[in-house]
Amino acid sequence: MDMFNRFFRPALTVCLVTAGLFLSAAAIAAPVIDVSSVRLGQHDNRTRFVMEMSAAPEFDIFLLADPYRIVIDLPELNWVAGESDNRKKGIVENYRWGLFKKDTSRVVLDVGGPVKILRTVVLPPSSGKPYRFFIDIQETDFGTFRKELAERRKEQAATQKIALVAPPPPAESRKYTIVVDAGHGGIDPGAIGKSGVYEKKITLEVAQKIRDLLARNDKYNVIMTRDDDTFLSLRERVAVGRHAAADLFISIHADSISRPDFRGATVYTLSENASDDEAAELAKSENKSDLIAGVDLSSQDDTVQGILIDLAQRETMNFSVKFAEMITPEIAKSGMKTRGRSHRFAGFRVLKAPDVPSVLVELGYLSNREDEKILKSAKGQQRLAQAIVTAVDKYFKTVDP
Repeated sequence: MDMFNRFFRPALTVCLVTAGLFLSAAAIAAPVIDVSSVRLGQHDNRTRFVMEMSAAPEFDIFLLADPYRIVIDLPELNWVAGESDNRKKGIVENYRWGLFKKDTSRVVLDVGGPVKILRTVVLPPSSGKPYRFFIDIQETDFGTFRKELAERRKEQAATQKIALVAPPPPAESRKYTIVVDAGHGGIDPGAIGKSGVYEKKITLEVAQKIRDLLARNDKYNVIMTRDDDTFLSLRERVAVGRHAAADLFISIHADSISRPDFRGATVYTLSENASDDEAAELAKSENKSDLIAGVDLSSQDDTVQGILIDLAQRETMNFSVKFAEMITPEIAKSGMKTRGRSHRFAGFRVLKAPDVPSVLVELGYLSNREDEKILKSAKGQQRLAQAIVTAVDKYFKTVDP
């Protein structure tokens, strides 16, 4: 069952008037819907968010706190609408949209405080205008907001199940199971390069090349956390590795920084304390992925939230460090520079499986033109993928000769 079950359905008005016939939003969903315009407006004491669409959609709306957000899930949409400078109005501070998972697009509105949804309306075409989907929202007190959140979390606790990508390998055919995690995806683009390329695209392309190279060796069982432009929460990514009883978890990323002269690859492992300020800032940035995509972080399971780095996890961390130290010299041979201190550590949430050796590889800086050129090229990606696979081969020869 989808982990984002509906908890809050405000009074819903669906105004579809055709020869006096009123239809529900669910009954008239179209297979492909274009979004031609998105805008905000302020009317008295309420803020209105409007999308002009080619058909009336099915939809689901819920609220999140810490930070305050409104999340709208819709069928997969074709976003014809261009970028808008008008992303702040009234209680709405910003909004974003993108593919959340297969067949589901998500719109997230960042709001400045507790809100209530006054109404949600789909208007039929009229006066030359297409279908219009809009919601009216209004500031409210925290008590009312908290009550609605509590009801939703109670329902979620009874029903939440995480859909995993693949079952564990059969015990009778022991292979090394390697989970390759393409960072970001869907509504979360990650870093944006000098040329406008999204990190999520680079990470998926490199992850797929790593998968294909590993698949040539029959001793490896390879699992991808995502194999398309889909969002996965950090918790789901960790769960994939644990469910598969993975021998290695490799998370692929591409960094960005305000200094365009910075370049080179870095490999990160988990630690209670960051190795330096830069590592701490990067972990903070990567851990925001769930916030960007509208994930409720308040009900993290015990596996991920507040993991104490006990003796069992310390052993796992030692294996992670061993693997990290094998990756960096191989990447240096690939043509991509490595940072002076190319192995660093910090509190990356995606690395927190206590029983799976895990590394996060920042392939380079998309904010640097030279690194970006390598990361965008098929040849550069193939060399980086081969470097990581060579390190995998060496790692398993060392830990299990």
